[in-house]
Amino acid sequence: MGKELLISSYLLLFKLVFNLFKQFKLKKKITFVISYEENAHFLYKELIKQSMSIDIIILCKTSAKTDLQHIFQEAKIYTFESKNLIHWLLSIYHLATSKIIIIDNYFAFLSAITFKNNVECIQIWHAAGALKTFGLQDKSVRKRSNKAQRRFRQVYKQFNRVVVGSEEMAQIFMESFHIPANHILPTGIPRTDLFYDDQLTSQIKEKLYSRFPLLKHKKIILYAPTFRHGQLNNYNIKLDLDKLYEKLQEEYILILKLHPMVKVNVDYEETYKGFVVDLSSYKSTNELLMITDCLITDYSSIPFEYAILQKPMIFYPYDLTIYQQEQGVIQDYETTVPGPVANDTDEIIDIILTHQFNNELILRFYHQWNEHSKGNSSNRLVQYILTKIT
Repeated sequence: MGKELLISSYLLLFKLVFNLFKQFKLKKKITFVISYEENAHFLYKELIKQSMSIDIIILCKTSAKTDLQHIFQEAKIYTFESKNLIHWLLSIYHLATSKIIIIDNYFAFLSAITFKNNVECIQIWHAAGALKTFGLQDKSVRKRSNKAQRRFRQVYKQFNRVVVGSEEMAQIFMESFHIPANHILPTGIPRTDLFYDDQLTSQIKEKLYSRFPLLKHKKIILYAPTFRHGQLNNYNIKLDLDKLYEKLQEEYILILKLHPMVKVNVDYEETYKGFVVDLSSYKSTNELLMITDCLITDYSSIPFEYAILQKPMIFYPYDLTIYQQEQGVIQDYETTVPGPVANDTDEIIDIILTHQFNNELILRFYHQWNEHSKGNSSNRLVQYILTKIT
């Protein structure tokens, strides 16, 4: 009850300030509110390339500002929902006076405000597909209070357009956000442009090999499990690394890409020297995919983009029953994923050593989930934005 009261009080204050700034005239301006940088980065680069006459504002958390300053060099950056009163007020001012609002996540402030009629709020989300449920389909959301659920619905109503890379994802968004079909914008996912840019992918590979020379001489397995609540301070990896090291270290290197906030008690790189490389703190998972020969994951959205490269992947949902009960996983998980499903480390090793992969299945999955993401997604979205902002 105390948490809900605090949220309601904050949102009321936000609404009052927003309505004050709403009296100002709208400007030819785009304001990004971002939690994840990659979609915004590709879209920003295309905006700069096509139109220098539009002001671009970036709103982010305080912890992200330094990194984002190197990426969005020509934009004004403000720390959103911070203790800096000036930044907080300027953030709300820009939200109230921009013709285009770009968001990539759930933001509670949207439940408290109403944009002017000719403002477009575009959700670019942070996943190209979904194996786990989210939004109003998330089982953990259904356990929240009625007031919280009303707030969620109010947030989703603000999405004038939701960018998708496939009709499959469009259907999931319509169910998860309770939005109509005419709110779907099938321009493709901006960050997937990376996978079609040979020059950029070559530069990324060279950068990674230069920084981590060990990765250049063996095949790469990338283990990227979904973050699970309650594991921040006491994470135990669910792979038998002793067995993997024994069976695979001659030919492979294992990259670990755990959630960057997860704290582990073992120095895996030291224990499995020459085999395990922990790149959990490396920002871009998509860059790591450029050098990956085989992906191991569970409920992550990574496979939807990795499928563009049409390379093998293994699914290791070791807690499928529990995860299904607590959060929710799509129906027919085991027949939807484009790769073998393993129940333990022995099965993973066997799949890798005997190459139990179906290339046709991966190709079908790629076309199914990336039908609108063909290398020009940023350009298509910018073209749409320019028709709305002029």
